This record gives sequence, C-alpha cells and structure tokens, in this order.
Amino acid sequence: MIFFVMIGSFAYHFMRWQLYCAYYLFWAWLFDSRYKNKLVPHQYDAFISYNSTDEPWVIGELVPKLEGEQGWRLCLHHRDFEPGKPIADNITDAIYGSRKTICVISRRYLESEWCSREVQIASFRLFDEQRDVLILVFLEDIPTYLLSPFHRMRKLLKKQTYLSWPRAADHPEVFWEKLRKALQTGNDPSEDNVLLSLTETQ
Repeated sequence: MIFFVMIGSFAYHFMRWQLYCAYYLFWAWLFDSRYKNKLVPHQYDAFISYNSTDEPWVIGELVPKLEGEQGWRLCLHHRDFEPGKPIADNITDAIYGSRKTICVISRRYLESEWCSREVQIASFRLFDEQRDVLILVFLEDIPTYLLSPFHRMRKLLKKQTYLSWPRAADHPEVFWEKLRKALQTGNDPSEDNVLLSLTETQ
C-alpha cells in the first residue's frame, strides 16, 4: 500500500500536467463523440453561463446590449432551457448548440457547482476543437489563485483572452465593442484561430 501511495505521489508531482491534459482530452472526446455528427447550424450565437446572483447584471446590462442593440442570439437558462429535460443535458446542448460560451465570472460563480460544470464543458469543447469558442467576462477582480481549479481558464487568462467589467468603468463603450469583436470571430473560418487581446487599453 505504501509503495502504491509513493508511486501515485511521484506520478502526480512529476506528471500532473500530463494527467490534466489526459483528463481534458478524455472528456472532450466523450462530449464530442455525442455532438460531432450534428451538422445542423448553431441555434445561438452565445450561451450565457452565469450565477443567479449576477442575473441583474446579465438581464440589465448584457442582454439589452448584445441582443437589443447588437442583434446576437443568446441562450439563457431561465428562458431557453427545455422544460423537463435534465439540467446536465440542457447545459451540454446549450454549449454545443451555440457558437460561443460567455462565462460571467464572479466569486459566487466560482463557488457554484452548476457554473463549474458549465465552464468545464465549455473548456472540454475548447480543448477538443482548438477554436475560439469561450469568452470570459469578469464582473469583479478575482485573485488568480482562486482560479486554480479551472486550469483551462488560467491558461486563457495568460493569453489575455478575457474582459474585465470593473476595468471598463471609465470606457464601457470599449468593453462592449471588444465583446462584439470576440463574438464575431468564428463567423469566417479563416478567423477560427484568432485570439483577441481583449484587455488592452482597458
């Protein structure tokens, strides 16, 4: 028993990143095997992943701007999930049925089991497709160490592919324009590998 514990500790210490990659690859394959043969067009431009405590911002700021002014088709929990279908299936269908997933990140979001599942599924898709399908919008400044369970999110942060609402206080129009550009990438196949530096000049 001690031998196996030592081997396990050794493997985790020296191979933990390989284990993480294997974990994401497995789940990406699992989800993709279910959806890769679905050739129908995406029903939505973006699925909005958010915690219920942040709903006032989503309904009061995000939805009017993206749907009302910019004309994007959004998928929202309370409005577009299919009644009677298991929540996990609704989440997966929404993520794969949308061109993008917008995660509205707050401390409450990071504490939520369902929000954690949503960002993980979106990360599986990102890892598998290697395309710009995930947008992170931070409603508050969050220390990086709190993001340690979300390894894909941390990698995205290092590439500066996220938006910060607090930093946009003086120039909200810049925030909305960059979010529009982030949603727009992927409409043209030649843009699939484009990563935007969304935090510049904020």
